[in-house]
Amino acid sequence: MAYTRLLSLFRIGAASSTQTRAVGGGRCFRKHVSTSAWRAQSRMSAWVIDQFGTNEVLRYSEDIPVPTITSSSQVMIQVHAASLNPLDVSMRGGYGAKLLKLRRDPFSVMDDDCGFPMILGRDVSGVVVDCGSEVAHFVPGDEVWAAVAPWKQGSLAEFVNLTEIEVSHKPKCLSHMEAASIPYVASTALSALVNAGGLCRESSSNKRVLITGASGGVGTFAIQLAKSWGAHVTVTCSQNAEGLVRGLGADEVVDYSAEDATDQLEMMERFDLILDGVGGDTEEWAVGLLKPWSGSKYVTLVTPLLFKTDSLGLLDGLVHAGSALSTKVMQNITSNGIFYRWGFFAPDGPGLDEVSKLVDTGKILPVVEAQFPFSQVPQAFHKLEHGHARGKTVVSVTEEQDGEEQAMHQNAAQETVTQN
Repeated sequence: MAYTRLLSLFRIGAASSTQTRAVGGGRCFRKHVSTSAWRAQSRMSAWVIDQFGTNEVLRYSEDIPVPTITSSSQVMIQVHAASLNPLDVSMRGGYGAKLLKLRRDPFSVMDDDCGFPMILGRDVSGVVVDCGSEVAHFVPGDEVWAAVAPWKQGSLAEFVNLTEIEVSHKPKCLSHMEAASIPYVASTALSALVNAGGLCRESSSNKRVLITGASGGVGTFAIQLAKSWGAHVTVTCSQNAEGLVRGLGADEVVDYSAEDATDQLEMMERFDLILDGVGGDTEEWAVGLLKPWSGSKYVTLVTPLLFKTDSLGLLDGLVHAGSALSTKVMQNITSNGIFYRWGFFAPDGPGLDEVSKLVDTGKILPVVEAQFPFSQVPQAFHKLEHGHARGKTVVSVTEEQDGEEQAMHQNAAQETVTQN
């Protein structure tokens, strides 16, 4: 029952956002294309940038080449919904361009090509329309979701190509709009909590976790994941986000703007893991909140790696960033036995398989703050850039034929909760 009420709450909030913002839309909506009819298309609609800059560089085009299957392991997806992340705003301005260009094509280091026209968008929920010859887990017609790596063309387009290992079957109880809010933040949180933080379902019981900046996309997902594994979760956020994070399972909430916020945290029992989504001077006081000499870990998602490579060049930037990381690692391990680590996004289809199970059993909810039609991608960027995140901003890319899909997923959600 709690799952159904919360899911309804988030849907109502998202629906009202759509009603107030989706005016004059529809021109850029694309009808659903059958898995056979899409082959007649050679061009697709997409929002692209041809240079780095502010919102004005976003350009709608109906003349972008449809990506083709070039590898036996690739999966082509017709995008039904995408969502925006703060990284998309940063990438629009050129953040990380040098390192991402190297990751995209190691042989392009010496040329000036930045991958324009570039398609942003890191989340996708849609339907498989084609598969490479060696793809074993997907067939055309499957509903899937995935996180698109920053070095690949994104999901603000009709179609996107990914490798099989990056793709997962979408949760049955979610619509595409709801599902698109999860993959990128889920993959980032999984990488940070599991790969860097050492948490897992079997080892998290009674572990004390602190999440800073918890009301955004990664934070709201990390709360739910850690709670589903049995951890005790404390978060920092603004006062008006307390209801949201408590509804997602946070045990203790501290208003970061309160004068005594640090004092409140210092009075609590020490933590086993801190996931820092704020950065800045947070490290100066937060490291002291960890249990010393007990294997505790400080994982920050705000690293200088891309900033350093942008400002100093690839080689000098990598050297400076590596040196900074090494220094902090040694300082923390020698002074108080704390493991200091950086957390990064990593594509993870199998990880999303596990997340899908948690969603379908009601342990993880989509947190959608606002919805926009495909015609209003610039407005969606403006909302994300100038708003204070309370979940995700989602874009509907493919126009739904009718309301049957939403009703079907609501029924599936209720049946799943009843069974569990």
